[in-house]
Amino acid sequence: MAFAAFGGGGAAAATANEPVHLRGGWVAVGLLAPGLAYLLLFFLAPLVSLLMTSLQVAPEGAGKGEYVPGFEWSNYATAISTYWPHILRSFGYALTATVAALLVGYPIAYFIGVTARKWPLVQALALTLVIAPFFISFLLRTLAWKQILGDNGWIAQTLHSLGWLPSDQNIVGTDFSVIFGLTYNFIPFMVLPIYTSLERLDRRYLEAGNDLYARPSTTFWRVTLPLSLPGVVSGTLLTFIPAAGDYINASQIYLGSINTAMVGNVIDRTFLESQEYPIAAALSVLLMGIILVIVAIYVKRSGTEDLG
Repeated sequence: MAFAAFGGGGAAAATANEPVHLRGGWVAVGLLAPGLAYLLLFFLAPLVSLLMTSLQVAPEGAGKGEYVPGFEWSNYATAISTYWPHILRSFGYALTATVAALLVGYPIAYFIGVTARKWPLVQALALTLVIAPFFISFLLRTLAWKQILGDNGWIAQTLHSLGWLPSDQNIVGTDFSVIFGLTYNFIPFMVLPIYTSLERLDRRYLEAGNDLYARPSTTFWRVTLPLSLPGVVSGTLLTFIPAAGDYINASQIYLGSINTAMVGNVIDRTFLESQEYPIAAALSVLLMGIILVIVAIYVKRSGTEDLG
């Protein structure tokens, strides 16, 4: 009797708790619904539309910008065969800018995250200076550098006067100016993740290296860099991905020229000017696919799938 009563009580308790679990499940669904709806509306739907556009075909006798749904896979072959130099240039610029941002940004992040810990005000000021460019428009910053690096800017005039730059050559419109613009604009994306990793670094590890008579370079390669590797991986990804798809710095209006056009510039031109929508969409899909492959290989080879 007692056992039956105990069992009966447990069954009754389970029955009473079942609606609570159901209500909890509906609450979870309700909380997730806005996020899922946002992803479906602003990510999945545009992606599907982009893929469908990349396969469109121009009917016979169609005018400019007139296409119908189809499965024209040759659009991808046309995009690659016509614009492969721009694809290579985009990833070459992005890779160079990422390496340059890492070489410049890591010492800055180390100073803020490790060296300046004993001076809180200096650390706060340095971190503010890194974030400060975000308060100014991306376009205005790039346009400002066009004025600084232009023929009438003090940098070009100084180089001309010293004979280091021929009088018939410019800085703006070259590979250097585009890579410089990419590096400058995306340095905060490199510094902040590395700073986050270094800020958690226990200085006792560095002191232990000194106590064991390790050289500073040895301590850096054996202790500091491995512990900051998640920040390095995050920073390089946050720099490389937007740099590869950037079209502002390489634009003729800003720091680029016809000879420095990247994939983003080609997509902009083919979509707005020539209205070759399938080619522009195919280039967008190719750019996205190549970036995903590169990122997957890089994360796997770096040995840190957990970027936190």
